[in-house]
Amino acid sequence: MKDSPQRVDSAAGPGTVYLVGAGPGAADLLTLRAARLLEQADVVFHDALVHPDTLALAIRARLVPVGKRCGRLSTAQRFIDKQLVDAARTHAVVVRLKGGDPMLFGRAQEEIAALGAAGIPFEVVPGVSAAFAASADLAQSLTVRGKARSVVFVTPRAGEGEAAHDWARPAAAADTVALYMAGREADRIVDGLLAAGVSPHRPVVLVESASLPGRRVLAAPLAELASLARGLGDGPAMLLVGEAYRGLMATRRDDAVKAA
Repeated sequence: MKDSPQRVDSAAGPGTVYLVGAGPGAADLLTLRAARLLEQADVVFHDALVHPDTLALAIRARLVPVGKRCGRLSTAQRFIDKQLVDAARTHAVVVRLKGGDPMLFGRAQEEIAALGAAGIPFEVVPGVSAAFAASADLAQSLTVRGKARSVVFVTPRAGEGEAAHDWARPAAAADTVALYMAGREADRIVDGLLAAGVSPHRPVVLVESASLPGRRVLAAPLAELASLARGLGDGPAMLLVGEAYRGLMATRRDDAVKAA
């Protein structure tokens, strides 16, 4: 392990910003590189849903919450961009800790653009995305030979200032769909998929708090998704749609799945 980094000498140039994937929740799903950087970090700007066990690895760092939660007060992206640039000018190791993988619905490109424009060195450290963790919890592959050969990752949510986008058409064309940030969008998801031609009988599975001991699995036909979603708690939820999950739907699972 390297020595703890020191504050940057402004004459020597800025420190480095690391865009790090925190994974789906469980701290032991972090990459070795992510864990090492957290231990070395001077300051960590973290999402709202990063697990406390993961934050505890940042033993030397100042922790700064910059998360976004649907329907709650959140930090504007332009302010996060400025904080990263400012922190790199006075610290050697700055970590921007994002849930899942930084490059999938994590606004990483906006932060990369801001850092590049300011001349701040940066690196991206991948993380386990929630769709992969949910699949592992279900013991059900996103792809199945002869049944599911295509997968689409999509979110129905548009951020502040973003125009609405046509997410349902590519979702309807895929064998398996992984919908991110979907727990509170159930009504709109049902309407969008049905309008795009998806059968109301298509299996859907909600996995709440994937990879964590209190995770839950809820399964039903698409037509019942809205009522299914009302059974969710406050944890992050991944929605999986496709024929690969018909076996789960048939058992009408509504379980708190315990960790092994």
